[in-house]
Amino acid sequence: MSEAEVRALEGELEALCASVDDVFARPASRENLRAMVRGLLSEVPRKNLWQLAEAAGHPNPDRLQGFLAKAAWDADELRDRVRAFAVAALAADDAVLIADETGDIKTGTKTAGVQRQYTGTAGRIENAQVSVHLSYGSGKGRTLIDSELYLGKGWSGTTAEHERRCAEQGIPPERASAVATKPELARRILELAPVAPVPFTYFLADEAYGQCRALRASLAYAPLAHHFLAVH
Repeated sequence: MSEAEVRALEGELEALCASVDDVFARPASRENLRAMVRGLLSEVPRKNLWQLAEAAGHPNPDRLQGFLAKAAWDADELRDRVRAFAVAALAADDAVLIADETGDIKTGTKTAGVQRQYTGTAGRIENAQVSVHLSYGSGKGRTLIDSELYLGKGWSGTTAEHERRCAEQGIPPERASAVATKPELARRILELAPVAPVPFTYFLADEAYGQCRALRASLAYAPLAHHFLAVH
């Protein structure tokens, strides 16, 4: 979006940010949230923290880095608020839910979930962090509404080393004890859909998800959708 377009939406952006102010413990976190949202919507060519900080008028990315790494907020509550906002704006008779995964290529070994694994971002095996995402879309538009981090064998186990690595990254023990497949992560996300609620007609995913019997059974017997469609 151009700077003029972002300015034109200033009132709506402020109302949206204000609607989640109580999720954040400190006023500084609320200010940083606004800087992040405006920066991500702007014409900044690369959405890294240096450029987002420059767009916000900060001398360096320290404030935004501290916000993402150390600030206290209820992540689940924020997700629920954003999902409700998105669904209210996009709900329609043709609405669909879409499960897919994406990866972020990393250079180090500390990031939660990072390991050498296949990622569609690169189309090959890379050192990457992979997440399963749930999107909501209709003729009015589309957006992400939920996600789950994929934890492969390097992060899932019961050894002291597994426990140490996961504790350092704040990964709950129940998530790290065993590998949850990507279709299983999608099933967990979908279980929240009727609770939210998220009205939709079809659930779309590729063949890796369509071949998962547990996921198909969940869709067939839970009050989720009218149809399940695996897109190859």
